[in-house]
Amino acid sequence: MAPSRGALLAVTAATAASVALAGCDGSGTEHGNGPETSRAASSPSPTPSPTRSYPLSKAPRTIPAVREHTAARGPGWKPGEDSGVVIAKGSGKLADEGKLLAGELKIHYRGEAAARAGDVELALTPKASGGPESYTLRTADGRVRISGPGEAGVFYGTRTLKQSVRADGSMPEGVVRDRPDKPQRGLNLDIARKHYTASWIEDRMREMADLKLNQLGLHFSDDQAFRIESDTHPEVVSTDHLTKKQVRHIVDLAARLHIQVVPEIDSPGHLGAVLRAHPDLQLHNVSGTASTGSLDISKPGAAKLIDELLGEYAELFGGEYWHLGGDEYRALMVKDPAASYPQLQRAAVAKYGSGAGIDDLATGWLNDRAKVVRKRGMRPKAWNDGQFRDSEVRADKDIEVEYWTGKEYGARSPEEYLREGRKVLNLNDEFMYYVLGQPNAFVYPTGKRIYEQWTPLVLRGTTPVPARYSDQILGGRFAVWGDFPNAQTAAQVAAGIRMPLRATAQKLWVPGEPKLSYPAFQSLAKEIDAG
Repeated sequence: MAPSRGALLAVTAATAASVALAGCDGSGTEHGNGPETSRAASSPSPTPSPTRSYPLSKAPRTIPAVREHTAARGPGWKPGEDSGVVIAKGSGKLADEGKLLAGELKIHYRGEAAARAGDVELALTPKASGGPESYTLRTADGRVRISGPGEAGVFYGTRTLKQSVRADGSMPEGVVRDRPDKPQRGLNLDIARKHYTASWIEDRMREMADLKLNQLGLHFSDDQAFRIESDTHPEVVSTDHLTKKQVRHIVDLAARLHIQVVPEIDSPGHLGAVLRAHPDLQLHNVSGTASTGSLDISKPGAAKLIDELLGEYAELFGGEYWHLGGDEYRALMVKDPAASYPQLQRAAVAKYGSGAGIDDLATGWLNDRAKVVRKRGMRPKAWNDGQFRDSEVRADKDIEVEYWTGKEYGARSPEEYLREGRKVLNLNDEFMYYVLGQPNAFVYPTGKRIYEQWTPLVLRGTTPVPARYSDQILGGRFAVWGDFPNAQTAAQVAAGIRMPLRATAQKLWVPGEPKLSYPAFQSLAKEIDAG
């Protein structure tokens, strides 16, 4: 009996499918230059052999999102048994990045070698545009190539690949061109009021690196404790502290993860732990009452002590930046500083003339400490409320302003600093302050609020400064403060800052409103973490 029309159609479809599979390899690439192709070309058949087709790829799903993705048709890339990470010729400096990625993806590391099908190739391209943190990630022909003008950019490309594989099992076909919006992006840790182990800090650094965050602030001296071993002044060090060996390990890991460590010894306030060992340098008011955590900067021994500590720890940390603090000096938080602290007023007049005040003396103190760290090749930073509106002595122009509050005595609006041409970093306490125990009306910040309402332009409160100042805003850091250190365990802190840190990374890397809704962003974070 002759087959029905339906049966004939089924046979025809099956035959076409088998031809399609024979005409392409496992990656979807046509076999177009072999002898079989020549015989097919001479065939009288007017119909070309069918080929496998792919939909246009979508951008990889990562946190932060990539800035630009050019879609293409193809299978993308996924790690296989024979996959490896290789380093392009002349790019041997990327060995650390290559070994790390290979371990994370559980594939081979083959060093400087020619890339094969299934491989990931890392390459330095010094003449490429985009800056040292930019990179290009190209997925085609069953392999991935990550290139950039600097090691940091190539490293960030490996983070994109790692996150995409964790979220979706593969890297989409096409080309990613990516770079950060802001140069300073990070986390600030108060390790003075709450002691964290070295391993806990290192875990946060690895988390930061995957989010393309590049700056870790370490506030290690305050009224409650001094948390790093000292050779010059061992008497100031608290029982629970980091050893210098542990700090060196942290600094070395930071370098491998392309993170700058910004150490901070706050002065002339927040020095209670140091002053317990040096009570002769404690600031007292006219009634003889001690001013909590405040150094009497009219005494010659005050500068000597702090400069010895600055020199010791500048050598230990190295790096590009040093944070001088400068905030909440008690002598400037009273109604009449000169009447309350006449010794400071006399010192100000003696050093800066009859019109000088205690704010001039404090600003001069800041500038003098800046000179100490500059001599060691480090750039100074200071809190905004340590730089005053009406003082005759002005803070040095190269001291980067870390803006956290407009609520404190002497604090100026962000625009005042920006109009002076100063560089400003955003640590807005309305959004970016995770204060343990939630004192003084602080509320634990949420990732949702940062993601939906904060931008680097929102330096104070909830109102952004004009966009014309954007280039002066260096970026931002999310800050953890230990006012009530026992309010949360270290594990609770890590969990509590998880989404705020991800939201901060997104807003500092990609300008403008995020494409994902916050629930979708949360879901993606869970997928990446579970991958």
